[in-house]
Amino acid sequence: MAFRRAKRIISAICVAAAALSLAACAQSDTRTTITVWSWEPSMKAVIQRFEAANPDIRVKLNNVSGYDHLNSAIQDGYGTPDVAQLEYFALPQYAVSGQLLDITDRTTGYGDFYTPGTWASVQLAGKVYALPMDSGPMAFFYNEDVFRQAGVDATQIRTWDDYYEAAKKLKEIGVYIAADAGDASFYDAMIWLAGGRPFSTSSDGKTVTVNLHDDEGTQTFTEFWQRMIDEDLVNTHLQTWSERWKKALGDGSVASVFAGAWMPSLLLSDVPGTAGLWRVTQMPTVDGSATNAENGGSALGVLHTTRKPEAAFRFVDFVCHDKAGIDERVDGGAFPADNTTLSDDAFLRKTTIKDSRGIAIPYFGGQEFNKELSEAAETVSTGYRYLPFEVYARSDFRATVGKAYEWENIRQAYDEAKAKRDAGLTGTDGKAIALPEKPGKKVSLSAGIALWQKDLKEYGANQGFTISE
Repeated sequence: MAFRRAKRIISAICVAAAALSLAACAQSDTRTTITVWSWEPSMKAVIQRFEAANPDIRVKLNNVSGYDHLNSAIQDGYGTPDVAQLEYFALPQYAVSGQLLDITDRTTGYGDFYTPGTWASVQLAGKVYALPMDSGPMAFFYNEDVFRQAGVDATQIRTWDDYYEAAKKLKEIGVYIAADAGDASFYDAMIWLAGGRPFSTSSDGKTVTVNLHDDEGTQTFTEFWQRMIDEDLVNTHLQTWSERWKKALGDGSVASVFAGAWMPSLLLSDVPGTAGLWRVTQMPTVDGSATNAENGGSALGVLHTTRKPEAAFRFVDFVCHDKAGIDERVDGGAFPADNTTLSDDAFLRKTTIKDSRGIAIPYFGGQEFNKELSEAAETVSTGYRYLPFEVYARSDFRATVGKAYEWENIRQAYDEAKAKRDAGLTGTDGKAIALPEKPGKKVSLSAGIALWQKDLKEYGANQGFTISE
């Protein structure tokens, strides 16, 4: 009797288990899964919103920055994402090589939605290869307290000559107006700001022009920056984003930064102790005219290897073109690329930045900083073009133009040590101060630019491009 009862119980359990198994099979996840590679901090929250609005699509996120992993996946032929975040400077390299899906037909009428600079940055030869995520119109970030001590009103610095005179006044109180140890992204942005157009690519992507030597904007900025360096008005020892650079911003020994509109959240994160002292204003230009350049910013593109192009584009469209996706990213600290958000009253009147604890900090002393940054976005010129091998170009900048900065560092170190020795000062061991390496023949920025051009032309030819000057 007990045996039969046990048998019935086991049989019931098996039937129930089978029913559950069939139900599980019937309810299996039938969503389309796409893989996204992005380093955007707010992307997890954006994906949650997207999946709620698009229940038929599941998004798998990989936090990947830089391009080594993407290049390896492309070269290996497997493991590539469906969607990838690409900086504007890198995008042409992947568009020309056929790695990005042409989405021109899917984006008809989108041009007026975005700022001119960002929309131009996702196009090549009249075709659209990505949608703008954010933007980096350049702005002049400065420590108002330090500038006031030097008797300088930064809002009145309209031209590069004004900037030069301000740098001299700051140096009189022992402060550098800026630091630059050879940053390719900064140099490119300043060439753009000066009206330079040293690079271009033919409509078929096969012919590339590299003309740094004769480009007027390139030469204009190079001559100006050489003057700043020669007169020791720029600190060439501090590598941007290094701990020493952050410390110099924090103690006021470097008083300003030319950077993209993404800078506010990074200033708060990297230099929290100066909250309330900083302000932002428009970039000074060669002649004071209202023009600007982009420095940074990125887009989302669909890889041509995807087997799910419709789902991938729906995600890109939500992140970059849908109000819900854009709002989520802006709340997380991104600077928008669309005109609607840039003109939104609440956005423009913002006076605080949220720190990692979620606390609103009036980092710019109550200034409505987004008004300045939005104005900066409106004046970005659209004629500048990146190389279709810009990723390589920026890595090579350090080995070519960077030699001029290295020479300056050697000279400054030698001059400082010699001055101390000549003054009779001794080291901590009581012995005479040893002189470091003596600088050899001077390396100028112009010479570095010439070497950079030579390298770029050789590299482009080796990659199969026809190089034109």
